[in-house]
Amino acid sequence: MTPQITMEMAAGCIQSILGQTSGGGSGPAVSLNIQSVWDFVVKGGLTMIPIGLVSLVAMTVVIERLLVLRRRSVIPLGLLDRVSDLLDGPRADRRKAIEHCKAGGSPMGNVLAVAIKHLDEPLDKIEKHVEEAGQREVIRLRRRMRLLSALPQVSTMLGLVGTIFGMIKTFQAVAASSEALGKTELLAKGIYEAWTTTASGLLVAIPVLVAYHIVQGKIDSTIVDIDAAAIEWMERFGSGSAPQSARVVERPTEIEPPPLPIPALAAVPAT
Repeated sequence: MTPQITMEMAAGCIQSILGQTSGGGSGPAVSLNIQSVWDFVVKGGLTMIPIGLVSLVAMTVVIERLLVLRRRSVIPLGLLDRVSDLLDGPRADRRKAIEHCKAGGSPMGNVLAVAIKHLDEPLDKIEKHVEEAGQREVIRLRRRMRLLSALPQVSTMLGLVGTIFGMIKTFQAVAASSEALGKTELLAKGIYEAWTTTASGLLVAIPVLVAYHIVQGKIDSTIVDIDAAAIEWMERFGSGSAPQSARVVERPTEIEPPPLPIPALAAVPAT
């Protein structure tokens, strides 16, 4: 069989399929036209529901973290000046200074409250207490970040599951029919659902991954701000000058989420 004859047979087969799809099928044609986002969601199958839930959870976590990480929430305006005024002069009042620090519940206020409470101790002891308080605040700042780092992988895996279900429907249509060419509309529906869920999973995963790194970067910059402000305050009110190596909080290594898997090739386990 020559290559020319093979090409002619393939072309004839494709023309037959196209003819069946355009009007020669035994059943009614399946409409796959997308008129709105809702059509896109509905025609993607049941897997679109958990993918939508993942997007809602991710959006909620990102907004909540961005609100928590606002500078006025972390280091309230005038906090350091007010605390300094309460501790300066002969009428210094530590109790009021500590109450003022704890009133707002801000990370900077909580760290300063610990430092003021232990001002009578040696500088190395003050640094140890402040570092421990700083670590507690870092944990608070990183709350729900592990969940956010897992959501891109969950979304991609759900898209892969939807792809598998769509292909199962496609092969079921072929297996249930003695004439596969007569079921091209069913084949198209299964393949359409398969690739719709894949695209939806990636469309959710990519923005969430970008948002994760943005929030993570903001957390790191916030930790640096708290660290610098606390060291400056300790140099003024601590017993002597704080050494350059003193850190209020350790600079934690950024938690990197696993890379997005390629749906057709691999599956990365969730963290």
